Amino acid sequence: MKVILLQDVKALGKKGETVNVSDGYARNMLFPKKLAAEANTKNMNDLKLQKAHEDKVAQEILDEAKAFAEEIATKQIVLAIKVGDGGRTFGSISTKEIAEAAKTQLNYDIDKKKMQLSNPIKSIGTHMVPIRLHPKVTAELKVVVNEA
Repeated sequence: MKVILLQDVKALGKKGETVNVSDGYARNMLFPKKLAAEANTKNMNDLKLQKAHEDKVAQEILDEAKAFAEEIATKQIVLAIKVGDGGRTFGSISTKEIAEAAKTQLNYDIDKKKMQLSNPIKSIGTHMVPIRLHPKVTAELKVVVNEA
């Protein structure tokens, strides 16, 4: 019997796949637990429409992320750090401070966990901070660090 999986089923397949199973397994296990539906024409059309809708939503999210990345690329954040004798800095600037500055200076709500800063910023100057907005989109935010 051909069935459409409504949820991921271990050792059978992922949600949305069409698989062949024995009649007894489908009637006694998959249908009562609402893990699968019979693969008739109505259910196949519903699955096709659902996948088309999911693809459309995913594309819209990707387009929004690309637009936001282009907008971020034109902006910059200015932060200050204490500097002592010989240009040595006291402390560092982490993703938390960059996220707070983005909120106050640019009104952008950027999650600090999405910033891919390998080490905290410990020097004065201009730094490019990569921000992962989407699995396929990474933006660069310009952070200018001045002397306090």
